[in-house]
Amino acid sequence: MNVYDQLKSLNIELPPVAVPAAAYVPFVQTGNLVFLSGHIAKKGGQVWAGQLGKNIQTAEGQQAARAVAIDLLGTLHAAVGDLNKVTRIVKVMSLVNSTGDFTEQHLVTNGCSELLGQVFGPQVGAHARSAFGVAQIPLGACVEIELIAEII
Repeated sequence: MNVYDQLKSLNIELPPVAVPAAAYVPFVQTGNLVFLSGHIAKKGGQVWAGQLGKNIQTAEGQQAARAVAIDLLGTLHAAVGDLNKVTRIVKVMSLVNSTGDFTEQHLVTNGCSELLGQVFGPQVGAHARSAFGVAQIPLGACVEIELIAEII
């Protein structure tokens, strides 16, 4: 399976790597692992701001997490040069800007996880995951996600 064919079939065009907003780099490779810094949700090129349980519902949060996954794929492509080199999405960590009584962070994060499964297939795309509810994310974003991938 060619990852780029999958992306094309899903009508996904990879974005360029976003310029870091603070003192960090977008990715670091050590050995066969590539660690991607947290990416915040964007919509129409702007921060996708809001709080789950207050002014954003779960379905919209899933769309935001999917948008983050696309940005992560763009960064991963820049890091490794060819997404077909990815042998495993190892771990996804998701931070969901949410109210204290919102309990569907895991469902929001599915927007990212499901897309990774579609793009890489069930063997490579299946990953370990954490999803946390947090009081705030930089710039008021509704979702931030980081990723670890293994490459050949």
